[in-house]
Amino acid sequence: MVVKNTQAVAKATAPRLPPLHKLRVRKPDQAGANPCIGVMSSVLGCWASSGYTAQGCAALEQQLRACMDAPKAASSGKSSINYHLSRLYPQIIGPHKRK
Repeated sequence: MVVKNTQAVAKATAPRLPPLHKLRVRKPDQAGANPCIGVMSSVLGCWASSGYTAQGCAALEQQLRACMDAPKAASSGKSSINYHLSRLYPQIIGPHKRK
């Protein structure tokens, strides 16, 4: 019976990834979509199908006004994803030579 060193076999078949200078997420603090976009598209569709001054679109127009006049949600603050990526990146790539 032949016993192979499984660690040596696993190391030999592991894929090698190209080195990265640093691991970052581009623009992590982008704003989300406006919640009023759905109502606005409904109003524009109603106007396109029945005319600008149509009485049938009044309810949608009121919904759009209420959505636009509502207070804006407070921002959640700056994202910390890049901090954690830079902190954990050396553990991901393992030991390497310093320049």
